[in-house]
Amino acid sequence: MQPASEPAKRRDGLSNILRNLAWILGGKGFGAVCSFFYLAILARSLGLKDFGHFSLIFGTAQALVAVAGFQTWQTLVRFGAQPVLEEDHPRFGRLIWFCTSADVLGAITGCVIAALLYFGFAEILELNPEYVTMGFLFACALMWSRLTTPSGIVRVLGRFDVGMYIEAVVPTGRLIASGIILWTGASVGKFLFAWAFFDLLSAALYWIAARRLAPQAFHRRHFGHWNQMLRENEGVRSFFGVTYVATTLDAAVRQGPLLAVGYFLGTSAAGLYRLADQLAQGVKQFAVLIARAVLPEFAISSMADEAHRFEGLVRKVTRIAALAGVTVLVLAVFLGEPLLVLIGGFDYARGAVVLIPLAVGAAFELASVSYEPMLYSTGHAKYALRVRVLALAVLVGAILAFVSSGPVGVGWAVALAMSIFYLAMSATVWVILRQLRRKAAAA
Repeated sequence: MQPASEPAKRRDGLSNILRNLAWILGGKGFGAVCSFFYLAILARSLGLKDFGHFSLIFGTAQALVAVAGFQTWQTLVRFGAQPVLEEDHPRFGRLIWFCTSADVLGAITGCVIAALLYFGFAEILELNPEYVTMGFLFACALMWSRLTTPSGIVRVLGRFDVGMYIEAVVPTGRLIASGIILWTGASVGKFLFAWAFFDLLSAALYWIAARRLAPQAFHRRHFGHWNQMLRENEGVRSFFGVTYVATTLDAAVRQGPLLAVGYFLGTSAAGLYRLADQLAQGVKQFAVLIARAVLPEFAISSMADEAHRFEGLVRKVTRIAALAGVTVLVLAVFLGEPLLVLIGGFDYARGAVVLIPLAVGAAFELASVSYEPMLYSTGHAKYALRVRVLALAVLVGAILAFVSSGPVGVGWAVALAMSIFYLAMSATVWVILRQLRRKAAAA
């Protein structure tokens, strides 16, 4: 058992989080600059209707990835932290191979679902025949490029610098490809091919990096010991299942509104909604990046630190995220319309009224960014799942009620759902923290 003074020797938890976030943002900040330019090329060169087609194909593929795939990086960070600290390579290796197998199974399943969707239900869903095969191939490419095991290995080992360099490949490639496509003649198919190619390239680089960072753990002799892996990682099955469902629900909240706009209001409305949502998604992506930086530190802190130190860390991150959420909302109100016009042209100016409610929803999501990592790291993932189910139910009901008002109505449905998510998650987290504090005091 470690002495009581041991946790104090560790770097301050917030410093670790900020260091991890700095590495992530180093790559994503560069990516954000690139995305500003390639999104402008994409929106302006395709026009509102074709940009709508591109957006619906991309959104459908992302939804399929979420339904069929697994966020195995969360499992690796949650259960891999201890064997990494103890340098137990065989145990870490068995966990890696379990997650890898789940990733591959998910990708195969996703391709089958995509085939059924695009070739079996194309007429029922009124899909444009011109984009059926194209949409299927893009969905399959995205399925294989979004396996998260290697990124989980990189994160649990604390090598966020490696992740920064790899993740810079996608925005760089998209920007270069967009320029070439603009010069040779823009089409939906060309952009989809470029997006798929660089996603697959980035995925290949992640696997190579993960293999080199953990060569002993990645050895094939650790493959197949499923029973031993389950015994070593108590609760991994329930955690895996809960995080899968939570991620699927999150994808429904993220992609569902866009697909609803496309289904009920048409492709042009989807293009308008997508560009406004893309700006709001930048905030949501920032929230995801914070979660990636927070979860490894929360996982270690929950094991190595006292309850009051862990609670203090959660409170600090929450206050910072809440302030960031308010800042984002103010920027959206004052800069939303100029940005939309700058990126897409005057055809997209009316998307400013859609951006406001989407920014409200993004602000609530950013303010709650520390909550799920906290619940995952303390073994209370099921509560996060329940809150996501509640938020999705509110979203579905609100979309059906507000869709008659057009894209802006769907935007306010998103804002309402995310406000409920924030309030319910806040109450849940503070109850759990109080229980942890009482348990520590009793011990």
